[in-house]
Amino acid sequence: MGAWIGIALTGVMVAATLGGYKIYYDLDSSIGRIPVDLGPDRPPETGALNVLVVGSDSRESAENKKYGQTTLGERTDTIILLHLSPNRDKATLLSFPRDSMVQVPACKHPKTGVTVPAGLKQINAAFNEGGIACTWATIESLTKIRINHFVKVDFSGFKGIVDALGGIDICLPKDVFDQKAKLDLKKGEQTVMGETALAYVRARYALGDGSDTDRIKRQQVFLTQVMKKATSTALLTDLGKLGDFLDAATASVTMDSELSVARLGEIAGSAKSLTEKGLESVTVPWKPYAPKPAQIEWRQPDADRLFAAIRSDTEVLPTAAPNAPAKPAIKNEQVRVQVFNGTDTDGRAREAADGLAEQGFVVTHVGGARPATGNVPVTTLRYAKNDTEGTAYGDVVAARLSGDKRVPVAGKVKPLSVEAYVPAKPVAEAPTGPIIQLVIGADWPGVRVLNKIPVSLKDQVIDSNTNPCG
Repeated sequence: MGAWIGIALTGVMVAATLGGYKIYYDLDSSIGRIPVDLGPDRPPETGALNVLVVGSDSRESAENKKYGQTTLGERTDTIILLHLSPNRDKATLLSFPRDSMVQVPACKHPKTGVTVPAGLKQINAAFNEGGIACTWATIESLTKIRINHFVKVDFSGFKGIVDALGGIDICLPKDVFDQKAKLDLKKGEQTVMGETALAYVRARYALGDGSDTDRIKRQQVFLTQVMKKATSTALLTDLGKLGDFLDAATASVTMDSELSVARLGEIAGSAKSLTEKGLESVTVPWKPYAPKPAQIEWRQPDADRLFAAIRSDTEVLPTAAPNAPAKPAIKNEQVRVQVFNGTDTDGRAREAADGLAEQGFVVTHVGGARPATGNVPVTTLRYAKNDTEGTAYGDVVAARLSGDKRVPVAGKVKPLSVEAYVPAKPVAEAPTGPIIQLVIGADWPGVRVLNKIPVSLKDQVIDSNTNPCG
């Protein structure tokens, strides 16, 4: 279902972009909206935009009942976080497998008002127990990422959207025949229309190993093809096809009441530079859940590192002033860094060192610098008093720390313990510039990452270069 969530959201954004707001207002009555109350205890707001997109397995409508009955209420068949960078030129689709065993907070059922206690549950149960507010709160509590809006899509709108796009191109490594799934497809490249496309993205056993994680990868490749077609000139210049696409897209979604016409216009206008080449899809790192291997749990520390990369994507890149003199840029690879933990929280120095090394900094040592009197109160960047370039090199490190900009200061500290830092990837050639000390204090904000998926997960990323026949 992840594929048609992307189609619908793309359609709504296209509608808001075209010809001012007139087209969108004409379609606005088709969009369902509901209020969501999440309370005050939430992650902080950032310059990025995060939209929770969920696919519902509801069978309530006559159209959806043909896909089977369920006595489990309404659950989320697919959960995706769409992350748009502050510059709105890059997007990450982060998929949460529905079989994930996670801690779900206490939630109030939207119809009965009964509070369902917190506990370890399968993630897609949150929607059934507390509606979209519960799923929203669950994702925020697990990732510490602030979610701005949500979009929900059910089965019924999918076929019309795909047909309005003229079908979606797929590629199969082998012939597929499954009578139950209504799939009869030949090996190689082909275009699938509504009912066949629906079977293709929903299939678990006819294609792959039957797991939800395997299906997610197929959906991510499908969504990349959707982005190519939905943003193509052929669609945008054909008013008949465009109208059909927009009608189908807006009729198939439900959104939060704060996702207004003006907000959609802002999102769409700021995302004009986003194409399929700026889209990356990745699944939360996972492993089999030990008590029940048919279910999964998130693999740590990889999952938290991925969440941190998205959470710290808060920086809007500056635009150079016209005719401004060019300044020699100091690259991360030219900066040597020592990281010392001035707090009683174990592991902070190595965690920060890993984050800086992954971004190219040459971390030479880690250690401790907490005095006997207690935690160092403020995180500082330091350089030797006689290093005339210390400020410039320290500024490069400061730019990679979350929170307010920190001004490097002259004068190094004497650490209480020091050990050599061994990076995961050996440094080809050690730089010769000044050494910068990062002394972590009680206000430690963390290392900022510009929406860069950790290197350890790069082989899991689906983008425009992914071979659809792979």
